[in-house]
Parts: sequence; structure tokens; C-alpha cells
Amino acid sequence: MVSHRNRSLAQKTARAKEKRERRFGRKREEKRDPALRIARLEKNKPVTLDQKRVWDDVDDEELTSSVDVHALRRRRIQQAEDAEREAMEAAQPGEDHDDEGDADSMLDSDEDDNDKDSDEHENAATRSRPRENSLAPSIASTSNIDLTPESLLAKFPSLFSENSRPREPKILITTGIDSTLHKEARIFEGIIPNSKYVRRSAHKYGHKYSVREITKFAENRGFSSLLVLREDNKKPVGLDIIDIPSKITFHFSISSWVEGRKLPGHGNATNHYPELLLNGFVTPLGLVTAKALQLLFPVAPELAGRQCIMFHSSRDYIFFRRHRYIIRDKKPTEKNVVGADGKDMAGVEGIRAGLQELGPRFTLKLRRIDKGIGRAGSDPADPTHWEWQAKMEKNRKRFNL
Repeated sequence: MVSHRNRSLAQKTARAKEKRERRFGRKREEKRDPALRIARLEKNKPVTLDQKRVWDDVDDEELTSSVDVHALRRRRIQQAEDAEREAMEAAQPGEDHDDEGDADSMLDSDEDDNDKDSDEHENAATRSRPRENSLAPSIASTSNIDLTPESLLAKFPSLFSENSRPREPKILITTGIDSTLHKEARIFEGIIPNSKYVRRSAHKYGHKYSVREITKFAENRGFSSLLVLREDNKKPVGLDIIDIPSKITFHFSISSWVEGRKLPGHGNATNHYPELLLNGFVTPLGLVTAKALQLLFPVAPELAGRQCIMFHSSRDYIFFRRHRYIIRDKKPTEKNVVGADGKDMAGVEGIRAGLQELGPRFTLKLRRIDKGIGRAGSDPADPTHWEWQAKMEKNRKRFNL
């Protein structure tokens, strides 16, 4: 008599055998006809939440609108080109009619007729020549701050003004009163060049300076930004970035903090100016946030240090990573670098890039943008440019950054 356990094992073995035979049979068929494999991979392509992302059906660049600024710009360029082409096509029949009337009313020699026929032939060839491709599709880049809409430039003139900004910003870093995050603040001092950390004390005989007083102190001494690190249970939980020229405050929450020394195979950072990568900031709110992060770092990096800092925006979270890279020769056992289409990239067949993470790791999430230095320093009637609300996450396919 067969026990229940042996019967279950036999059924499981039979299912595995059937699955294996089906897989090897499919492999033999795809070997005979490679088109079957291409069709299968195209059909079984996984759809991620980022690919399901939905956009607001609006035609504005407000901070509350979830629109792709680059796609909106391309659409407007395409609409302008279509309108111009329709206007030219509408005016073309009238011009032809006038030319025919002039030709009927004039009595010229045979040479003039031949010249006219040749001109008409050239014009016809010009009209039948295929139209050149639009420039709109070429204007596409991830977090391209140069494509910031005019409405945002007018709303944040000090933030996006390049003439009034120094090429090497000067950053002041501090914490809350009687904070214990001195080590974490020193880490931020090592991440951001030209930054200085100053402790805040709450001694009973000392003056407890407010953030607005510290901002005034920093402005008088040539600092361009102020960073305030918040803590809870002796862990960093918040970061406030105050842009001193524009007096705008960005409030971020911090999560998933991991120090560099706890990362396996980590490296040690040097004092070189890092390269800055801003990835995934495509909405008006995302461009403003990316600009605030960009203003913390010098414009010209020092490439000899081979250090790069990345702020990657995904699903309204901003992931911070810091690496050192190296360009080396490809090993015989390694594959070539492929592009998004799955084909080998031309020009980089024999080289590879290696990465070593320096740390730290942490994740930011934008919570609020105040019009002044904090909520208390803003207009009481309208204190914020934008504020995160819980109902914004009701639709998991819509993102703000």
C-alpha cells in the first residue's frame, strides 16, 4: 500500500519531469526557429511599476502636476511644427493658382517658357522632397535641468539663476539643539566639498540660536546653503536644506541609513570634487528638487579622483550612493557591454568599468518646500510651495518626482 507521503512525492516528481520535458522541447523548437524565442521573450517581458506610471492629463508646469517636462516640451514642439506645416499647406494652393493665372496672362518667348518649366519642375521636386525629421525627439534626457520650463524659472528666479551663484558653493552644516549626530554630520562634511560643521549647544548659560538666526549668520559669512540634520533615537531621520539666496527650505526625511564602514568591500573617499549624477527627476517638482541638490556641489568636478555621487529618484524616493570607478581592460571571461537594445555597444568592446562603493547609503523623501526659512519664516497665509500628503500615495502608479 502506497503511503500518502510517497504518493505526493511521486506526483511532485511527475510534475517536475513534465515541466523539464516541456522546457527542453521548447528549447529544441527555438533552436530550429530563433523567431520563436524572440516572440516568447517579447511576450513574457515583465512590466514594472515604473513602466505602469501614469501622468496627469494637463498642459501646465505646476509643482502639483505629475507631468513629464521633457515629453511636454516635445509635444509642444511637435504641435508647433504641425501647425506651421498646416499653414504652409493651406497657403500652397493659393500660390499655385496665382502662378497659373500669371502664366495664362503672359505671352513670352519659347526660352522664357522653357525657363519657367524648369523652375516649376524644381518647385515640384522641392514640394515632393520628404520632410526632415523633427528636432523634438532629440530633446530627451534624464534630469536635464537645462530644459526647465519658463514658469519655473519665473517662480524660482534665485534658485535657477546661474550668474548670481558661485562656481564653488560654501555650505554650513549643523544639527538640532543638543544633538548626538556629530559623526553623521562629519560624514556629510566629507561628502559635500567646501562644507563646515558647527555644533549647536543648549547650555543653560548659552544662547539657543534659531535656524533663522543661523541663516543670517551664514549669509553674512558668504555661505550659500545651510543643512540642518534632524535626529530621533540617536539616528538621522531628517535633512533640511535652506537655499540662502532664495530663502527656500526643502524638508527631507531620511531612512535606511548605512555607514560606509559597514558596507562590504567599501573604499575610503578622497578630497577630490566628485562628479554629480541626477537621475529620474522629470516632473516640475523633480527639477526643482534636483536643482536644490545640484547647488550643494561645485560645478567643475575633479576627474582625477574618479568619484561620483548619485541621487536616483524612483517612486518618489531619492536614493543616495557614492562610488569610485575605474576603467580597466575586459577579462577574457567577461561579456561585452550591451545597450538598452541588448546589442553590443560600439567603441567599448575591450573595456569595462569597475565600481567600489564608498558610502554612506541613505534614502531621502521630499516632505515639504517652504517659501521662507521654515514654516515659521514663511507667509502664514500661504507658507509652502508644495507639501506631501498621505492621499498622494493612494494611486500607486502616480509619482510626484
